[in-house]
Amino acid sequence: MKNKPLISVVINVRNEAEALTKCLRSIKNFADEIIIVDMHSTDGSDKVSKNFGAKLYQYRAMKYVEPARNFAISKATGKWILLLDPDEFLNKSLKRELLSITKRTSVDFVKIPRKNIIFGKWMRHSNCWPDYLIRFFKKGSVTWKKEIHSQPMTKGNGLTLLDSEKLAIRHNNYSTVSQFIIRAMRYSGVQADELKAEDYKIKTSDFILKPVQEFNSRFFFAEGYKDGFHGLVFSVLQAFAIALIYIRLWEKQGVSDKAILKESFVSASQEATYEYSYWFTKYFREEYSPNPFKIGLIKIRHIFDYLTKNL
Repeated sequence: MKNKPLISVVINVRNEAEALTKCLRSIKNFADEIIIVDMHSTDGSDKVSKNFGAKLYQYRAMKYVEPARNFAISKATGKWILLLDPDEFLNKSLKRELLSITKRTSVDFVKIPRKNIIFGKWMRHSNCWPDYLIRFFKKGSVTWKKEIHSQPMTKGNGLTLLDSEKLAIRHNNYSTVSQFIIRAMRYSGVQADELKAEDYKIKTSDFILKPVQEFNSRFFFAEGYKDGFHGLVFSVLQAFAIALIYIRLWEKQGVSDKAILKESFVSASQEATYEYSYWFTKYFREEYSPNPFKIGLIKIRHIFDYLTKNL
């Protein structure tokens, strides 16, 4: 009789054959069992799974992965489970650390930092690092909610690894702007459906203030400007993605302009302008000396102020 696996690696996949190959190579000689749940891929992801000796299961095609998480976890037989996405990879230091944790009886789940590579750059700011996620846990201690981008529910004692690159999962997140926009279209539709199911009442500020808050939180508060133009572009795109959720909800609800404009457009714009001004002043005029990148942003700010006052 075979011994029960110590570590099961669980991966949900849909049309990720190339990334999946790299992912599975990174867990070679680490996983005692590999569980692949394929959501009707058409690019040969199932063949890649079999080539690496994985146990392959099928699940209906989904626009996002969370509803299939628990199904995949239920198929694992290991004492410990490592949950990965197909575009995530492990390094040797992290594998050694996780193996050592399996010997500790006091730990039930582990928060692991994730190194996000976006448009070819490791994003050290912009709310992208250390990006802690619960991905290593004893079977039965973690379950996932079905909502998109939801965090899991846990039981027992947790451990948080150091925010070190050596102990981080590498995540090849967005490789191109086109890929970001394609995913934003898919995810925004799902999130709009969730808000519609909750009978969310759409407001003018959803189109103005929330995207501005998203940009400010990443570019200013999370110091995305330290990621250079990558940080600026990513913050703009994230703001667009937030706006897109409410645009899609507006489309789905068929709400009239009159109903939305009960909240003043001017009031929402002024609040967004005030918040932007606060963060801009705090991080670019008070705390940091100018450089060419910041000078360019200051010029943009002057143009923004002019347009706001003269519209």
